[in-house]
Amino acid sequence: MRTYELTFIVATDVNEEELNGVVSQVQGWVEESSGKVVKTDHWGRRRLAYSIAEFNEGHYVSLDCELEQKALPELERNLKLAAHMLRYLLIRVGE
Repeated sequence: MRTYELTFIVATDVNEEELNGVVSQVQGWVEESSGKVVKTDHWGRRRLAYSIAEFNEGHYVSLDCELEQKALPELERNLKLAAHMLRYLLIRVGE
């Protein structure tokens, strides 16, 4: 298993309960693929560098997780199709 950092931005038109639901959904996708979420870090609501889909702010969330490489395409597919997801970045953490 490799260590990855997944950072994503959720639209600001969701309330706190829906935000927690989105984070839980992403954690579920990681765990469905035999992965493990090591740490979840809510950065809060921050201003975007540029507008994305008419949003100037977003809720930033970062997950440290362990995944198999073969699980990445399905996870990225789910992230792209998520309704309230503005952007995401999935990077491998150096050994």
